[in-house]
Amino acid sequence: MSHQTFAVRTLRADDEPQWRDLWTAYLAFYETELPNEIFESTFARLIGDDPQDFSGLVADQDGQLIGLTHYLFHRHGWKIENTCYLQDLYAVPQVRGQGVGRALIEAVYAAADAAGAPSVYWLTQEFNTEARKLYDRIGTVTPFIKYQRA
Repeated sequence: MSHQTFAVRTLRADDEPQWRDLWTAYLAFYETELPNEIFESTFARLIGDDPQDFSGLVADQDGQLIGLTHYLFHRHGWKIENTCYLQDLYAVPQVRGQGVGRALIEAVYAAADAAGAPSVYWLTQEFNTEARKLYDRIGTVTPFIKYQRA
């Protein structure tokens, strides 16, 4: 397997069609479909300048987007500084195992450090075994169990 070259960069307005394809594939992995207005709202937030909104990064290989991540800074009751939540992470199947996911996570780490928010966390589903192999190398699993409103 040859090592592919790519760049991680900020999501741009002209990325919308490729971003939509990537996010659709990501949502399909989690057996989720969302209406068009959610796609439009999410993309607008990702490329907007409101510090309370999500930010987006993509892995770009010669003009073709091969991965994405969305992250958000928010306050934390146990810290003075903000913390960073990495909500979405996706790499197209053809490039998995070639460093795309790691590079996207490390780019979020760098963005968090630059924003003075050194704590970065994310969630995944237990069955996401391939991604968890990476997460176990680049992060620390916590003992928390997620609950949500019924």
